[in-house]
Amino acid sequence: MEWRLLADVPPEQVRELMQIARRRTFARNEVVFHRDDPGDSLHLINKGRFAVRVMTPLGDTATIAVRGPGDSFGEMALVGGMRRSATVAALEDAETFSVYEREFEQLRREHPPVNDVLVRFLVGEIRMLNERLLEALYVPVERRVLRRLVELAELYPSENGVTEIALTQETISELAGAKRPTVNQVLREEADRGTIELQRGKTRVLDLDALRKRAG
Repeated sequence: MEWRLLADVPPEQVRELMQIARRRTFARNEVVFHRDDPGDSLHLINKGRFAVRVMTPLGDTATIAVRGPGDSFGEMALVGGMRRSATVAALEDAETFSVYEREFEQLRREHPPVNDVLVRFLVGEIRMLNERLLEALYVPVERRVLRRLVELAELYPSENGVTEIALTQETISELAGAKRPTVNQVLREEADRGTIELQRGKTRVLDLDALRKRAG
């Protein structure tokens, strides 16, 4: 398994990190950590998908991101002394390699270039959040929904050109920052075009290339 966070780290350093990482398994809907928990570890996803959730000003819970194999979460813990900014839960049976702050600090001391990798990764995450903010302000809701569908399709395995996204329309609505009735309308229009197929609790992407073009 290769992780985006460690893409520029030499293989021998990755092997050292894996030797001190702790394998953890999670059942569907199991919470990995809650918002405001101590930020003491980084998780490298090896199997399954996880939802990153926050509390809205109205007191509702909203999914702001989905992470899958090759992704990671909890990176902010590695900059030291920070509490969790979101709640993370498994969307299905899943597995991570957990690296605790003390162990990662040791790796950073022994291999200083790792610091540059971490900084670049966090900068990339901030840039992505800024782009999402601009989308929310200036991009039509239909296109936001399609973009989230494309991103989700890349997180799930494809079989014979068909990708099954095992997420409810409510979750897709949260990711797109849109009302559920609006998202339902967008999805039904796409189903009529033949790019997707709607099933109970899931969306099947039939033509990802066409969806990408429409997402812009």
